[in-house]
Amino acid sequence: MTITEHAPVVRAEAAPVSPWRRWLAPATFAVFGLVDIFVFGLFAHAGDVTFAFSPPFAKVTIPNLSLPAAETCFAAGALTLVLAVVRAVVKLSTLWRRVCIAVVVFLFVLALLCWAGAGQTTAFNVVNLLQGTLSQSIPIMLGALTGVICSRSGVVNIGIEGQLLLGAFVAAMVASASGNLWLGLIAGAAAGCVVGALLAVFAIQYTVDQIILGVVLNGLILGLTGYLYDDLMVPYANTLNSPPTFSAIKIPLLADIPIIGPVFFQATIFLYLTYLALALVQVGLFNTRWGLRTRAVGEHPVAADTVGIRVYATRYRNVIAAGVLAGIGGAYLTIGSVGSFAKGMSSGEGYIALAAMIFGRYSPFGAVAAALLFGFTTQLQSILSTMNVPIQSNLLLATPYVVTIIVVAGLVGKVRPPKAEGIPYIKS
Repeated sequence: MTITEHAPVVRAEAAPVSPWRRWLAPATFAVFGLVDIFVFGLFAHAGDVTFAFSPPFAKVTIPNLSLPAAETCFAAGALTLVLAVVRAVVKLSTLWRRVCIAVVVFLFVLALLCWAGAGQTTAFNVVNLLQGTLSQSIPIMLGALTGVICSRSGVVNIGIEGQLLLGAFVAAMVASASGNLWLGLIAGAAAGCVVGALLAVFAIQYTVDQIILGVVLNGLILGLTGYLYDDLMVPYANTLNSPPTFSAIKIPLLADIPIIGPVFFQATIFLYLTYLALALVQVGLFNTRWGLRTRAVGEHPVAADTVGIRVYATRYRNVIAAGVLAGIGGAYLTIGSVGSFAKGMSSGEGYIALAAMIFGRYSPFGAVAAALLFGFTTQLQSILSTMNVPIQSNLLLATPYVVTIIVVAGLVGKVRPPKAEGIPYIKS
């Protein structure tokens, strides 16, 4: 049988769901609903909250929406409690369970925004929130796609954090020294490839434990960039750490579409590269010979080797090539965003990208969707910190990481990784 042929599929009976798992979702919904009512609703300031759906100077505008803050929180909480009851008594399909989760999260965020913005004179701009979400998610999305390619090839890439950090450092230095943004972008992508090559050599050739190897690479790059930052960038900041940044590119006509136009079609080149990367990885993994061979060496490398697929070469190519995406994500942190490098500026986003990959069940679209969730929490805490909400700033800064833990620990469910992920292949 060749690898392109399909054997009959034997479906195993679904394992019985434990009472704990059965009641976990309804109980979680109920907690969210009670928070909406007894925290956000009761403690909301008097007055309305206004939502704006158009950026300043937009050609096509949408009228603002004003809602009574407390009453909206009460309504959101009541609807959430109804969904909790439905979830407890009705056996829903997978699609409708996911719809319920999305609605509950939306109602919770709506209640939170009503509580935070009640009585304020300025409108809460939804477009700014969505634009910031995409911007914050770019390195996480690219890192998650890097993880998907590596894991589908059978290699665990814990070193995404280091790839982002080194990409940011090299891109900033090269763009500053040369004054050429594109050269900085290429250098950042190359830096990601270098880390990928190190990971590939030690993990594939020398069969080093891939988890430990990734942690070591992250520590090495953190120390190396920190040393070079103090030794080179600080004394010569004007020439080595003052790069220009990419400007936003507005796509005619599409950028004028209300709400979604400014969000998706008025951004830097990095967002458009992310669109391209997502399309290429999704189509490549599931609709090309390369994707079939990649998934084969990640699931059954012995069988793949038997039918003539070069397991070592496939893994080498994929791990190194995937480093391009992580390097571009790192370059965004400097030449696509703040315009300078700082120690440890990746701030754990490589690890969040791994969580997004798991939450997305090792699929490109799923990983990107999960990355957007984490980017949303980061942007939301940034906006809330400017609205003088009675929450300590340190707690707000911890929000994305808390969401990461909750999602991976409680909401992902059982996820099956590629069978050969993290297992070195030794050719007999």
